[in-house]
Amino acid sequence: MENTTHAKRNSSSTGFWLVALGAALWGISPLFRINLLEHLTSMQVVLVEHLLVCLVAGPILWKNRHELKHLKLKHYLAMLFISWGGSALASVIFTMALTNGDLNAVILLQKMQPIFAILLAKLILKETLPQKFGALFIVAIIGTYLLTFGFHLPFGGGTEWLKIGSLLSLLAAALWGGSTVMGRLLLGQIQYSTVTSIRYVFAIPLLVGMTWIEGGVTNLPQAGPALTSIIINLLAQALLPGLLSLLLYYKGLSSTKASMATLAELSFPMTGIIVNWLAFGEMITLAQLVGFIFIWSVLFILTRQQQTNQNQLSIN
Repeated sequence: MENTTHAKRNSSSTGFWLVALGAALWGISPLFRINLLEHLTSMQVVLVEHLLVCLVAGPILWKNRHELKHLKLKHYLAMLFISWGGSALASVIFTMALTNGDLNAVILLQKMQPIFAILLAKLILKETLPQKFGALFIVAIIGTYLLTFGFHLPFGGGTEWLKIGSLLSLLAAALWGGSTVMGRLLLGQIQYSTVTSIRYVFAIPLLVGMTWIEGGVTNLPQAGPALTSIIINLLAQALLPGLLSLLLYYKGLSSTKASMATLAELSFPMTGIIVNWLAFGEMITLAQLVGFIFIWSVLFILTRQQQTNQNQLSIN
């Protein structure tokens, strides 16, 4: 019995650090994306990134194609949302946000994804909202305000008050949060590996069309240092914050409690802030720190509630 308990603790501890490492890799994404944006448009970056991941995702989807035969219309619509909204559009929007606002705010605002997921789960999956969600949502909104505007009023000269980068980051967070909900809908019917493959493969037609319209398909560097830089950064982006981070994260999550995973995921903004400071000279402000603490506190309370409810169900 002691050996079994010890093994479970070791597995949980290993899972925690795998989640932390996977989340930390997300934080280095701006380092590669911003370098790529010196030579490519946002849509070009996302298109080529998806094409690289599809070298792995394509064969997986082909192997599991039989899982798609008996799905309903709502499942195909969920696939469309995950691939076009959560993968293609959200990635393009997030990449655009990195060049249109405070880098730290863009990174920290991504912690709003679970809040959007909870709201959409209520609307689409008819899930019950957590206790005191209204009050917690207000706290999260205050945190979002502080990350976006600091301790200042939301207006200034010209269109300063719009804070385009923060708005784009929130839109990306909403799309990724919505993809979580649609993923839950699909996971009852098909494997996670199939859902992940669909996310990338089905996004390709939309991304090709968008890039073609902007004239980016044929407007790529042909040779020289620019092409070398693009290849290195694209490979690093696709493999590290992309494929490797997901493999580590979901491997760790399989043996980690939700409340502990929330703590482990703090490595994402921490890494992002360090990268922004060392590479781009962006320092976090006091308002951003306070805003992030507000949002993270809400997420921690929500995950603790979820864990308590799961424990009660298992006892019953």
